Amino acid sequence: MSRNKSKEAEQFVKGRMSSFNAAFQGLKYVLKTQKNSWIHVAATILIISVSAFLHLRILEWIGILLVIGFVWMAEFLNTALEVLVDLTNPEIHPLAKISKDVGAASVLIAAFLAVIIGLLILVPAIVRKFCQFFLFE
Repeated sequence: MSRNKSKEAEQFVKGRMSSFNAAFQGLKYVLKTQKNSWIHVAATILIISVSAFLHLRILEWIGILLVIGFVWMAEFLNTALEVLVDLTNPEIHPLAKISKDVGAASVLIAAFLAVIIGLLILVPAIVRKFCQFFLFE
């Protein structure tokens, strides 16, 4: 490998490491400053544990993981929006309030959708588990 290519590869790796570091700093910020993120942590742990206990099928796992990710993404984007609004307009302003409220509503919609999809997946899985345990064993 030429010296130039080696240097480019090194810069590429350093750039990716820097990007991952920034992402982890964002994760740390949300978990430290957003009280609702701890509700998401608890819900995530609970739902993944229940899903593992129920031995979900692959498509059911995909559905569960997608809605969990969707809620987390909404929470992170809402946090970014709130910080940006505070940066650009630190004083209380009706438009800033609307922006923050709409961002919060996006998390609410994502969470509501996650509950509905979670029930659609988990209730039949609970019934399957119940039938296996009580009717066939």
